[in-house]
Amino acid sequence: MLKSVLFISVSVVAMAAVLPLHSQELQPVELYTQDELIKLIRENSHLQRVKADDCQLVQDIEARAEIMKLPSYQFLFGDMLAYGVCVPRDVERGWDFMLQSASQGFPEGLEQIGRYYHIGRFVQPDTNKAIIYLREAAAMGNLPARLRLAEILVAGQGSPADFEQTYRWLHHSITADEATHAKINRLKKQLAEKMPARVVANAERPVR
Repeated sequence: MLKSVLFISVSVVAMAAVLPLHSQELQPVELYTQDELIKLIRENSHLQRVKADDCQLVQDIEARAEIMKLPSYQFLFGDMLAYGVCVPRDVERGWDFMLQSASQGFPEGLEQIGRYYHIGRFVQPDTNKAIIYLREAAAMGNLPARLRLAEILVAGQGSPADFEQTYRWLHHSITADEATHAKINRLKKQLAEKMPARVVANAERPVR
């Protein structure tokens, strides 16, 4: 009898030691707030975060993309589908969600569609379409879009009509990253060489 009691006591203690760990593993992951998700997207860490959360939020993400039509979640779910992260890969459906995000004016969605048209990812390269989306994102303050648009113009593509505004966007952009700051200065110099001095001076005037 004593042996039985001791065996039960040891078993209970062992279970008590294991259960908290098991419970911790099963703790549900909270859905991302809009601000949190946008920050993840801007850092390009949104897909890594979904995988790090063990793909627990797939249904919630899909619902917010497809039913609630939240542009940040359309962007996220579109990327998940396009790259096969936590869902079966479906590039066509993923592209459709990216387009929906962009059509709602989500700057990161606009920049991504423009970038993909520029480099030919998932679609055939189309610089004219790329410029349309990049220009919209740039107007909303998206720095990667401003940089890529400037690179396209410096390379001799696009319209000279975009030189002044693109220069203005770069001139008034703010960044703490030294490499990005140097890139802005380089692109500004290259654009300035394509414009009269008076146009450059006008582009550098303070924004009201």
